[in-house]
Amino acid sequence: MRLPTLEGARVQVQRLRDALPTGHGRTSFAQEGEDLILDRIFGVQRDGIYVDVGAHHPQRFSNTLLLHRRGWRGVNIDATPGSMTEFRRHRPRDINLEIGVTAKAETRDFYVFDESALNTFDAVRAKSFEQHVVRRVDKVRCLPLSAILREHAIAAIDLLTVDAEGFDFEVLQTLDWETSRPRVVLSEHFSRDIETVIASELHAFMRARGYRLLAKTFNSLFYQTDL
Repeated sequence: MRLPTLEGARVQVQRLRDALPTGHGRTSFAQEGEDLILDRIFGVQRDGIYVDVGAHHPQRFSNTLLLHRRGWRGVNIDATPGSMTEFRRHRPRDINLEIGVTAKAETRDFYVFDESALNTFDAVRAKSFEQHVVRRVDKVRCLPLSAILREHAIAAIDLLTVDAEGFDFEVLQTLDWETSRPRVVLSEHFSRDIETVIASELHAFMRARGYRLLAKTFNSLFYQTDL
């Protein structure tokens, strides 16, 4: 058996590559591919408004970067001091806010870790991250989401995404659902099975407001309005 030359092998490899289906490989910036699910939900919609609570970073673990690149704009909110420096650089057409979202206007202790994706207002949750180091505890100003959106004249929303490290349900409760009513809501939830999700307080809250559970990743739930 005669072995192919190096150039012949390269030609064969290229022919195999050319024979493979194209157009199916996608890059995700989100932690669990949430942005690809959102891309499927919103299809070819070239503009829209998102509100990203717990936005973290304009690229790393971002649920909204793909939409932003398509032409969407919106509001990025994160409680971590200094977090909006990168947002202002990479998302200049967005509203970028360093503030916490809570049920009432107040100042809360905010636990800042060596892994910034874990930063949280939840003292109990903070203690559970034993493998990570708490760099500091900051005093952070907080407002209800409804007050923040009203201050910046944001009414209709296409997407609300919330990643508040244990405070997602509290954040959702602070939205004025009659005024804003997002078409799609993405919320972090740490239940691994659907039965537990269906029995949860968060799910009952969303169903009461006319939303159905559309999809789930390992830690995220996607709700879409029935109305």
